[in-house]
Amino acid sequence: MDWNEILRKEENSFWGLLGMRMISADRNRVELGLTAGDSHLNTMGIVHGGVLSSLMDQAMGTLVAVIKDGVFGVTTHLNVNFLSAMRKGELVALAFPVHESHRTMTVRAEVRNTEGVLGCMATATFRLPRHTGA
Repeated sequence: MDWNEILRKEENSFWGLLGMRMISADRNRVELGLTAGDSHLNTMGIVHGGVLSSLMDQAMGTLVAVIKDGVFGVTTHLNVNFLSAMRKGELVALAFPVHESHRTMTVRAEVRNTEGVLGCMATATFRLPRHTGA
């Protein structure tokens, strides 16, 4: 798996549009960063829930791909709890594995600001593709 190539493709996708960046990734944890600016805010002046949800979904989906050696899953269920308002500045999403079966993976994620305040958390289920090998 060539992560540099994957990240180059991501820069031209929704990941890049939001301004996400990879901080670290291994089979136990993925860490993504985002510098929240004016374009990430809702009309109340806080980071839009869709931005936070997307950040966690991307972190969890990346974790699935890391664990499955480059095989990407599709989000089939996403449950988000918003806990504290997030404002402009640095945000970090962490994703952790929870459970894996033959065709699905369940993962969890959270977003914190630089002060360590927990803004939101999520769980998600990802459907894995069928094996196509012989």
